[in-house]
Amino acid sequence: MTITVFIRYQIDPFKRAMFEQYSKNWLSIIPRCGGDLRGYWMPHEGTNNIAFALIAFDSLAAYESYRARLRTDKEGMANFNFAEENKLILAEERTFLRQVVA
Repeated sequence: MTITVFIRYQIDPFKRAMFEQYSKNWLSIIPRCGGDLRGYWMPHEGTNNIAFALIAFDSLAAYESYRARLRTDKEGMANFNFAEENKLILAEERTFLRQVVA
């Protein structure tokens, strides 16, 4: 069963450009570590402090393996540190979804 991790970010609206760079950095890191990145979405109109990401995995075990690889990835850790040091993300929520199929 494929699962998709839906991440909802509350970001500092005055640091959107920095969050966009943070998101772009993940475009190569996540696939390298085993995630099927479906994309990042930035605020465009309306609410200016909410962003989203979707990453698919074959199973929860695959997700756990991905998280372990991510924590040992030099670029991944640098990106986590970049976000922390600049306080880009005010809150983060993860929801694990499965697709409804016939």
